[in-house]
Amino acid sequence: MDYFTKALKHYADFTGRARRTEYWMFYLFYIIFYVVCSAVGYFLGTEFITMIYALALLIPSLSAGARRLHDTGRSGWWQLLNLIPIIGTIILIILLAQDSHDDNEYGPNPKAGL
Repeated sequence: MDYFTKALKHYADFTGRARRTEYWMFYLFYIIFYVVCSAVGYFLGTEFITMIYALALLIPSLSAGARRLHDTGRSGWWQLLNLIPIIGTIILIILLAQDSHDDNEYGPNPKAGL
């Protein structure tokens, strides 16, 4: 849960780097809360709750993805691969799952402090 709140604190911060654990834990909690909102919306007969949740977390999701891509040495613009059906999403998942690179133009390696 700490990773989810950390990503929300960096709501629109597209600079810096995010470790693999930080990104994937944020994404896990995002999906869990999305499913809960969908279930609540289903029982209430409206999908308004799910739509509000997804729109509210659109910017934090993009910023977390950009920081994760920065950690692998790539620009956050690589997230546009999601616009390519299936293949783009698969390529992006592979890029997001790669290990951290050493110090790069986006900052020092966050694993170096451990």
